Amino acid sequence: MKGFGKYWGWIVFAILIAGWLTFDFGPVALMVLSGVSAFYFFFNVPVWCGAEGRNSSCRNNSYGTLMGCHLRQHKWQKLKMLFWSARWARLRQELFQNATTTLASVGGLLAITSGVAATLQPLFGGGW
Repeated sequence: MKGFGKYWGWIVFAILIAGWLTFDFGPVALMVLSGVSAFYFFFNVPVWCGAEGRNSSCRNNSYGTLMGCHLRQHKWQKLKMLFWSARWARLRQELFQNATTTLASVGGLLAITSGVAATLQPLFGGGW
């Protein structure tokens, strides 16, 4: 995607935040917006790859904080780290390596938290 189209997820995230602040959306809409936001941040936001290389972190462009660049070895490197507890420290370092990836990682974590809260909200009697 070119231009502004590759940043569509930030608009969805802003709508999600506005929905929580104004209480204008129901739990289903909040869950959908949270899921779309989490997908964008983890698998679609334009960031540097950051995969572990021979000399340093990879500086190629990639899509999503959990995905790598065009190199075959980097494609799933960060996503696989989620399942090995011994690699969590390295994953945390890669997800928060610079301002862009930190903002995208925090946005993804907030989207997941929002989805969980929207799912639990009807159970605790806060229905809209």
